[in-house]
Amino acid sequence: MTALLRGGVFDPWQELARIEAGLVKGKHGACASFVGTMRDFNVGDNVHSMSLEHYPEMTQQFLDNICTQAARRWNLIDCLIVHRYGEINPGDPIVLTAAWSAHRADAFDACRFLIEELKARAPFWKKELTDSGERWVHDTPGK
Repeated sequence: MTALLRGGVFDPWQELARIEAGLVKGKHGACASFVGTMRDFNVGDNVHSMSLEHYPEMTQQFLDNICTQAARRWNLIDCLIVHRYGEINPGDPIVLTAAWSAHRADAFDACRFLIEELKARAPFWKKELTDSGERWVHDTPGK
């Protein structure tokens, strides 16, 4: 189970391929993944960039914990979280969650759990730069 924090742009497909390369062939029948990217709009406003702040030790512990929870709840072979912090531009990947299992139901359910937990409880603080200036953003789970 891997949880990574990245201060710069990452390629989600390379991250998935890196984990896949380390898995024993034939042991998993499913991989479900989610990639979240930055939009150039929010709450009816144009968004030019975003800054994500966090406390590294607290955030890493949170990400590791939800990976562990997913592994306990579902029959997983592996799972992955990669999450950006720092300055982010529209179109940049912000987050990748993925789960590998023998069957698709466990992979789908675990992947959804990872992203929903991240959106609802992860210790990140988001500030957007809009046409009107900077503003702090509070996410709504499921959106």
